[in-house]
Amino acid sequence: MSEPLKSKLTGMLDVVYPDLDCGFLAEKLLKTMRLAPNQEPPPAHQNNWDESDVVLITYADTIRRADEKPLVTLNEFLTDCLADTVSAVHILPFFPFSSDDGFSVMDYLAVNESHGNWDDIERIAGDFKLMADLVINHMSARSRWFENFRKRVDPGKDYFFEASLTDDLSAVVRPRTSPLLNPVMTEDGERYVWCTFSEDQVDLNFANPQVLVEFVAIIRRYLEHGVIMFRLDAVAFLWKEPGTPSIHLQQTHELIKILRLLIEHHSPQAVVITETNVPNRENLTYLGNANEAHVIYNFSLPPLLIHTLITGNCRHLKTWLMSMPPAQMGTTYLNFIASHDGVGLRPTDGLLSEEEKQGLINTMESFGGKVSYRRTEDGRDQPYEMNIALYDALKGTVKGGADHWQLPRFICAHTVMLALEGIPAFYIHSLLATENDYERAEHTGRLRSINRGQWNLDVIESELADPLSHHSKAFKELKRLIAIRRRQPAFHPNATQFTLHLGLQVFGFWRQSMRRDQSIFCIHNISDEVQQIALSDINLIGTDEWVDLISGLRLDDLSGAITLKPYQSVWLSNRA
Repeated sequence: MSEPLKSKLTGMLDVVYPDLDCGFLAEKLLKTMRLAPNQEPPPAHQNNWDESDVVLITYADTIRRADEKPLVTLNEFLTDCLADTVSAVHILPFFPFSSDDGFSVMDYLAVNESHGNWDDIERIAGDFKLMADLVINHMSARSRWFENFRKRVDPGKDYFFEASLTDDLSAVVRPRTSPLLNPVMTEDGERYVWCTFSEDQVDLNFANPQVLVEFVAIIRRYLEHGVIMFRLDAVAFLWKEPGTPSIHLQQTHELIKILRLLIEHHSPQAVVITETNVPNRENLTYLGNANEAHVIYNFSLPPLLIHTLITGNCRHLKTWLMSMPPAQMGTTYLNFIASHDGVGLRPTDGLLSEEEKQGLINTMESFGGKVSYRRTEDGRDQPYEMNIALYDALKGTVKGGADHWQLPRFICAHTVMLALEGIPAFYIHSLLATENDYERAEHTGRLRSINRGQWNLDVIESELADPLSHHSKAFKELKRLIAIRRRQPAFHPNATQFTLHLGLQVFGFWRQSMRRDQSIFCIHNISDEVQQIALSDINLIGTDEWVDLISGLRLDDLSGAITLKPYQSVWLSNRA
């Protein structure tokens, strides 16, 4: 018999708030979420995804049209161009904000009027699984809560994390070079507030349980508006303690478990996703024992795959893939190779040498990219992420420079991503193969804006209608590959995966469906030279009929070899 919900929740809260009456707090959270104390849990280890799931990542206003709210325009683009391509849409923060393109939220319960309204959000949620950001670590310094913090009144008086200049903050892990503590004048005099990311993004104080109650209320409202996937932004920094690194603390992991418990009891089909741009081993901890995040971002994939394709050597990518544990049932990975942020470098710690990282940085800079920095514990500024559009990041190899293989290299990267264990996610600028937006970066003064441009829908439609446009070529081929992927049981996010050993210029892995009725050998030439692979090295079963799902080519002679052009991929399946 399952443990009553209230009892289970109380035990989890005791870990975070040992000095409080956690039975009372549990009752308050359940009432806020409108759950019964003895509500039955959802089925264990259920998967809320399958091989047909593909996510689109976009800002509400990436696609625009004159005299029309961007959410209306986005819905039109989704309906007309992507209804048969993606199953889920991650709309990046669509709330009123003061900075950081939405991640400095002023009001969690409102839609930015310039984007549209909740009706527009619900309309999209009616046709696609909707992912929204729970910007849970910090809030805008221009929010009502923070104004109340200054005035020393509720709600807000004790909602933000304070520290002293005399506290030991030497071990705190920083993602930025900006000051960690910022002085603020309040009705009680000067206070120092903790700002992990910027002066305008003040960290919330989850040591105050009322902050947790507030966020549970926010989550319930999002669910009522159709949100079914929750991206916990920057959640690794949630709990702070002077004298510690203030990242990945036990209380943070427990709070994620608590939120998941409440969310899945309210809506069993809902999914919790953690966004933790950290080294790979640290990132994996957020799956817990299949009781924390349902899904984690596969942060090491973007830099490793870019490094592989510009060097023509898959050694590090293959080593990483072999080290990745199969996700437990009920959990999986979110695979992406581009996003609204830059390409993180911390996820390569322990995977690339410092020399290799610097070589990657130098190459990206030669392709027009920029580099953002973070401050280390010893006061040094260290490269944190590379800011560049993915299409430009794959211009050419180190030895050859930019060349005519750019588009095939770009397609190859996505073909790898589509086949890997996990759910594939496409940033809209990659789906459209857009280039570095230097004008926007100069206008905003933020390096990340280089990959956050805005498009007029009429211009997009014109580009996609032009068969000579690289935007059109990329978009059509990616849609074709996605359509193929969505029909293959062996590409279920939890289907078996094994790494193949085919040399350093050929990256391959094997997927097998959960019913074992389909195998797909995913083989990718990641170099600018023709490669030949002996079919005997792949170990295809001779009694099966094999076909390349991408080209339609049937393999009649399994004793021969296949020839791969530069950056060509094959998905060899025993089930057409």
